[in-house]
Amino acid sequence: MNYDFDLFVIGAGSGGVRAARLASQCGQKVALAEEFRYGGTCVIRGCVPKKLMVYASEFSEIFNDANGYGWSVGKHSFDWKKFIQAKDKEINRLESIYSNILTNNSVTHYNSRAHLKNNNTIILTSGEVITAKYILIATGGRPFVPDVIGNEHVITSNEIFDLSEKPNSILIVGGGYIACEFACILNGLGVSTTQFYRGNQILRGFDAEVQNLVSNEMQNKGINLNLKHDVESIKKIENGYLVKDKSNKEIIVDQILYATGRVPNTSNIGLEDLGIETGSVGEIIVDEYSRTNIDNIYAIGDVTNRVQLTPVAIVEAAAFVETVFKSNPTMPDHELIATAVFTQPEIGTVGLTEEEALKQCPIEVYSAKFRPMKVILAGRDEQMLMKLIVAKDNRKVLGCHIVGHAAAEMIQLAGVAIKMGATKEDFDKTMAIHPTAAEELVTMSAPTR
Repeated sequence: MNYDFDLFVIGAGSGGVRAARLASQCGQKVALAEEFRYGGTCVIRGCVPKKLMVYASEFSEIFNDANGYGWSVGKHSFDWKKFIQAKDKEINRLESIYSNILTNNSVTHYNSRAHLKNNNTIILTSGEVITAKYILIATGGRPFVPDVIGNEHVITSNEIFDLSEKPNSILIVGGGYIACEFACILNGLGVSTTQFYRGNQILRGFDAEVQNLVSNEMQNKGINLNLKHDVESIKKIENGYLVKDKSNKEIIVDQILYATGRVPNTSNIGLEDLGIETGSVGEIIVDEYSRTNIDNIYAIGDVTNRVQLTPVAIVEAAAFVETVFKSNPTMPDHELIATAVFTQPEIGTVGLTEEEALKQCPIEVYSAKFRPMKVILAGRDEQMLMKLIVAKDNRKVLGCHIVGHAAAEMIQLAGVAIKMGATKEDFDKTMAIHPTAAEELVTMSAPTR
């Protein structure tokens, strides 16, 4: 049977664009549809604009620290509108790069929503009907807002980047990395920040020592963190929003940001009609090669709810092309993924937490908590953490956890060593770089427990 295209990709995020480009480069006729903007969540309203906001928010502390180092810093203020304009300019630049990647690689791309009609047919909102031998779904995810009275008044991580004015006060609901990152960002930008989380401690799933340190430091920096707290109702009033919690306490804020998780974008794209298997939150079920239960239809990235990280989607895209178009069956490797959380202080982590490791084998824990040199002359008491989880039997480093300045940069390199199977002795044999915070990773001689 003749098809219009060898591959049709739905979604122009990092994974979809990578798959389209690579498939085209190996001689396939490729098309892609995107209903919103090119670049996906990460580029348009996720990790890229958020990291720009992180940078912006850090300056308030930098200005204050400078005095301790002999600098006289005059009166300073933050211009929200100026920042948003600069942010938008950069996002527009990046979007054009993604669009040009497709054009330069002869990928036909449609600015349209796509709907699956059958195993090989896609209908666009323009009315166009297109056939393809293979279909790749890379539609990503979206913020989830629970059914709370007054939830029509809240914003999510989608809208926070486009507010016309900086709020004076905000309530952030949630305790995951997105909620915590935005709490730190807005607090750093001078917004009175309150955070509600219904659990016992923020950053569920992270190492407990990391959780506790970051929680304490966030509160030390002025964030009003309320654990075991949840919203009962939200009401619009003249001077903002009246929020009542489940213990009948009330607060008034200018904005309410819900960061209570994300769900896959699988609604109304035709999955049910084709019988494509989905999971409890709508995620597309795939095998180890990213194939759905329909042989010629694949899915990658956040829409599969495997690991919701941009680099993972990119790796899954490359593995898909190797498998389908290069006759080289390739499984994306989801083990030992290094990740970062851009809270203040920053988190870098790879491998097992102490709690996870204890369930698997006898371990030694090497942990150093200290006041980094960077904050001493500034007169701050901020703490930093370096932590290694080591298997007693083979001495392999099972996990590394860092809290503090440049944790993300450090964990990328530590991740290489741990991925290669480095032992504690391999770390110990590595000469320290002094004076750095990272030298603690290779100088911790005795286990703390």
